[in-house]
Amino acid sequence: MATPRTLLVLDDDPTGSQCVHDVDVVLEIDPGTVLDVVRHPGRTCFVLTNSRARPEEEAVAINTELVSAVLESLAAEHLPLPHLVSRSDSTLRGHVVAEPTALADALEQRGVAVDGFLFAPAMIEAGRYTEGDVHYAVLQGRPMPVGETDFAADATFGYSSSDLRDFLVERSGGTLQRDSILSIGLDDIRSGGVPAVADILRRARDRAWVVVNATDYADLDTVAEALAVLEAEGRTFVTRCGPSFVRPLAGLSDSRRLGPEDISVGPGRLPHGLVAVGSHVGLTNRQLAELRARRELFEVELDVPTLLDDDARPGYVADAAARIIDALASSDAVVWTSRELVRTDDPGESLAIARSVSDALVEVVHEVAQARPAWVVAKGGITSHEVAHRGLGIRRATVAGQFFPGQISMFQPTDAPDTTRGGPYVVFPGNVGGESALADVVGVLDRAAELARSLDPRRGHGAGRESDPNDPGQHHPDQHQPRQNDSEENPS
Repeated sequence: MATPRTLLVLDDDPTGSQCVHDVDVVLEIDPGTVLDVVRHPGRTCFVLTNSRARPEEEAVAINTELVSAVLESLAAEHLPLPHLVSRSDSTLRGHVVAEPTALADALEQRGVAVDGFLFAPAMIEAGRYTEGDVHYAVLQGRPMPVGETDFAADATFGYSSSDLRDFLVERSGGTLQRDSILSIGLDDIRSGGVPAVADILRRARDRAWVVVNATDYADLDTVAEALAVLEAEGRTFVTRCGPSFVRPLAGLSDSRRLGPEDISVGPGRLPHGLVAVGSHVGLTNRQLAELRARRELFEVELDVPTLLDDDARPGYVADAAARIIDALASSDAVVWTSRELVRTDDPGESLAIARSVSDALVEVVHEVAQARPAWVVAKGGITSHEVAHRGLGIRRATVAGQFFPGQISMFQPTDAPDTTRGGPYVVFPGNVGGESALADVVGVLDRAAELARSLDPRRGHGAGRESDPNDPGQHHPDQHQPRQNDSEENPS
């Protein structure tokens, strides 16, 4: 392709940009901000809808309203429409059929008929791939049909089928017929190449679903090239995919691995950074333990019963933030909520309690952000969205790259308050990385902050310990970091 296609990616979870770099991420459901990106040919814009955390009806409404507004404005300006991507979990959780259907409906309202849906859930880096139409997840070094994993037992998005054609029938409630679902097999891709794949895509009419088999990026590259052939013929497709397929759709050939020299810490920031932990999974606890073993930390545990006391809460949150700000002059800080269980028999009340506790964590980050920490890491999928949007006030950011191949993205805020701009922000899902991953990421961020101070000695006051080449926490992450195969996104 001479010019990469323009992509509008509706991302149902904040961690979907782990396989791409130099793309825009919009954290508000704001058509104007999205238009600032997609009216420029060849650009890719992720919009964080957080719709996997919402009921299906609400998720459909978010997708429909945003995309309809964007398409209407582009048509009024006589600009080409972008390729629409519904990006979700590589282990098949989410509103798989409803969300891309909403995007097709929005196109139909603009007079654009959708020929088919490309279904490509692979996340190559995390061991999620499709072969013989069966989707696999590599767990503890062994490939398992995804329907046999714990992911399939998800309380909200559970399923039983590993064959993606059977899965689509299952998730559609039987409205899709198996024989109507097309498949692009590995032999089609590897023996027939672009012409063979394009021929399969030409058979798609009237919103036919097309399963994309892929075990590596070369497979996905071929399908993306074939899609370009169909687009040049005037055909329209909507994509439902995991993280990996976005990369070839966006015209990117590789990932960008971040080292300290790639990370810009702006002037006027404190010497150290903050880790905000919302994920409670076991891996997160083990990663925190490794971080403690490598570095001296200032730790704040927010007591849940106190957070639920309306009289005590404001002063308690303010005091926690003030103590963290003082500590950031000499050490990194970690804040999390206590694991104490507050019991209630009312599901609505339980949800309100969980929201109140989450809000308190965001409030602490918001207060600390006013003092300009060197960087912020948010641990947990939904936590990373709430911290970014409400805690740091980020409206738009650029994905600078990742700390490991296809995992753990860093956002550089571009539309945010002055207190946030210049501060790297790391989206760290709860169920991602080996046990040393969090310590490795913090080590790289601290080294970046040290480099910034060395270039501007005026920022050296209160800088804490100097760089130690023998400190493993300051090393670049090991290129062969063991990957964690639970999920690229924290489902909670």
